[in-house]
Amino acid sequence: MSQTPSRNASARPPKKRSFQIPHIYAILFIFILLAGLATWLIPAGAYDTVPGPNGRTTIDAASFHWVTPSPAGPTELLLSIPRGLLGAGEVVFFTLLIGGMFAVLRRTGIIELGVDHLTRHFAGRSLWVIPVLMVLFGGLATIIGTQELSLVYVPVILPLLIALRFDSVTAAAIALCATTAGFAAGVINPINTGLAQQLSSLPLYSGYGLRLVALLAMLAVAVLWVIRYARGVRDNPEASLVHDEVDEQQKRARYQHALNDVTAPATGRQKLCIAVTLALFGVLVYGVLGRGWFMSEMAGLFIVMGIAAGLVAGLKVDEICEGFNEGFRDVLMGAMIAGIARAVAVVLEDGQVLDTMVHALGHLVGGLPTALSALGMYIAQLGFNFVVPSGSGQALVTMPIMAPLADVVGVTRQTAVLAYQLGDGIGNILYPTSGYFMATLALAGVPWQKWVRFFLPLFGLWVLIAVVLLVVAQASGWHG
Repeated sequence: MSQTPSRNASARPPKKRSFQIPHIYAILFIFILLAGLATWLIPAGAYDTVPGPNGRTTIDAASFHWVTPSPAGPTELLLSIPRGLLGAGEVVFFTLLIGGMFAVLRRTGIIELGVDHLTRHFAGRSLWVIPVLMVLFGGLATIIGTQELSLVYVPVILPLLIALRFDSVTAAAIALCATTAGFAAGVINPINTGLAQQLSSLPLYSGYGLRLVALLAMLAVAVLWVIRYARGVRDNPEASLVHDEVDEQQKRARYQHALNDVTAPATGRQKLCIAVTLALFGVLVYGVLGRGWFMSEMAGLFIVMGIAAGLVAGLKVDEICEGFNEGFRDVLMGAMIAGIARAVAVVLEDGQVLDTMVHALGHLVGGLPTALSALGMYIAQLGFNFVVPSGSGQALVTMPIMAPLADVVGVTRQTAVLAYQLGDGIGNILYPTSGYFMATLALAGVPWQKWVRFFLPLFGLWVLIAVVLLVVAQASGWHG
């Protein structure tokens, strides 16, 4: 009798698996196909381009006209992926080279030494590392406006956070959420605030008071959300969204016993290697802040950093080369995703429907009641960010339309700029078309599908904050 239930249980049909989000490649391919379909359904149109601020090219808002349709066929869809990889080449190679550089640094042993020191420093108060890092990263982003620095932060902080019993999602969240809060608020951010205000004929960096409120609100909510998740993972490792990932288990095996192990003191070569690495990071900071460096310049410096650190630490040339190869393999998927995501915009641009979409968004916002105009602008910018995830690119395409439209619908231009900032920034770490974001997730080893599970509630809270700020701005006639 006791065996009967067992036989019945074994005879039951297997339980159906619940719905799972498809692989990110499949998701991006679907978006490419939808973009191709849009080129057949949406009339082709174009704006004339004119010189913009800082030597950039922007659009003439009064020049929209219909053009000969050029819908995407099978050949164009197939070519869009390699063309997307070429168009996103800067992000692709930046991702590969930063992955290679940090793999070389791991081989020198200085990463483990740094993790051991910081882990012991924060032992017993590990949660404090989260607000400290997020305030630092958010503050830098709101000043220099480089969300892409998340790609630099994640490999540096990931071993520390694993050693403190957190996980890779925590590391990605600290870097991505902090830089996005800082970038979106843009207190004195030249990439979005400065450029959008120039395009809108507003005093540079005016209105910083309300933007500071936006920064504090978004950053505070993000810090609390990350701490809530990180505490749960520290107390119960199985609560981690990436607990079952093989890569995560390997990282835990490598770093999580830092407090239990006796680490040998740094050798003379390792101390010199640390000094050289820190000096080159100082050059990186100077280049970004003082010389306007971006991904190409930083990627070149990462090559120098990996080679110099490896030689000083005593690695053989072959070991340095294999270190780079190891790092390339670790981040290859993220680099590919960044390029494939760019294919969506390639299809829309070649089909000449991107300008038509911008023109339609302007008419849609202009037809809303005055009380809803600011929110309409925000929703339009948030939606358009899926297609053009670049902050400066979105400003150059949309602000020449939204700024004069604001005068017509009774919204201040300052409010229109804020709607653009919040709409552009928040979506950058949700949409898979954002190249640097997907590359950062790859460096952290966090699948996009699992990131969405973590981030969506915070995304909703940020949207609520944006709505409140825009309602206040519009109701008060905010001019800055």
